[in-house]
Amino acid sequence: MGRKPPARRGGADPVKALMHHHRALCERAVDPLEIAAGLEAHGVTDRTAARYRHRDVFSLAEEMYARVPRDAATRSTEHAVTEAPGAHAWWAALALLPGALCTAVVLGVRITDGRPRLVIATAGALAVFLGLRLALRRGPLHTAPDTTNGTGAWTCWLLVYAGLGDGLLSAGLDGGPTGPWPLATASVLALALAFAPASWCAHLLAVRARRKLAASRGLADFAESVRPVLLMVFALFLCALAALLALCGAALDEPAAYAAAGSLGALLLLARLLGAHGFTRAPVLALGAAGSIEVIALAAVFASRLPGCSFLAVPVDTVVGAAGPGAVPGLACGLAALTLLIHSTRTLTRASAHAAPSGAP
Repeated sequence: MGRKPPARRGGADPVKALMHHHRALCERAVDPLEIAAGLEAHGVTDRTAARYRHRDVFSLAEEMYARVPRDAATRSTEHAVTEAPGAHAWWAALALLPGALCTAVVLGVRITDGRPRLVIATAGALAVFLGLRLALRRGPLHTAPDTTNGTGAWTCWLLVYAGLGDGLLSAGLDGGPTGPWPLATASVLALALAFAPASWCAHLLAVRARRKLAASRGLADFAESVRPVLLMVFALFLCALAALLALCGAALDEPAAYAAAGSLGALLLLARLLGAHGFTRAPVLALGAAGSIEVIALAAVFASRLPGCSFLAVPVDTVVGAAGPGAVPGLACGLAALTLLIHSTRTLTRASAHAAPSGAP
């Protein structure tokens, strides 16, 4: 005869008590992975799982999932929770919209002059903004509407500065502006075109992380396996953005602002990735810090014209004199992006960050 399983101490069922505490999580989960991710988000670790006679959180989640009563209709519904066949094609096509609209606007601005040019630039900027909002409603970079209040304003400012800021800063240091200053259309166009590879890279991260989650047998094991994927996806996006900057710079006969636009693109990608996976505080702080540095730099340059305030422009003048006007946004966005990258290696490697497929409708 086989040995009877050891009785639980005190006659109580600790797993049942845990299930009661996380009742909503167990009832809505479509697979054990969601329960494991939810437990981790609530602070349950592999060491905690040992108190429930399980080797890790994944094993504990499997028992909890198996003990939740489900009828045949519920199970068939759970297995049917997948994206529609054309969903991927739909958001992948929408990801091309901001770049396509921005390309049309840049071409219109280049071939016109005077008032028509101003009208095209204004209407085109509005069209690109609306196209970007439409593209962000679906796909792996989608975030909840109530989580973008802080990031949206700073993102708009950073993009405006990418197009207008360097020229205005240079003109301010030279005593101007006395008229229109040059626009960095190549940087703005490259960033708009980079939205498509950003979405595809975010989707690649979500798919690979989900596979790692299914194959992992512990939280630490999952974190170690998904961290290289995150860094690979980030590097892949940077390569795509660098290629777009070089292409747009050559096509528009403008310098490719690798430092300024490249660091901004990296910052925006990481901020959106974190927001899409439920981490909203760090992106607001990082975007706000980068945007504030740019605002302070411009304010210092123009405030230095007041009597006795010439010293205010010395730091900005030193940086610009050493590395050009692009050094200011490059440093601001670069430091913020580096901070978010370090933060991402700790947060986006959690199982709870990938409990459900990113971008699911």
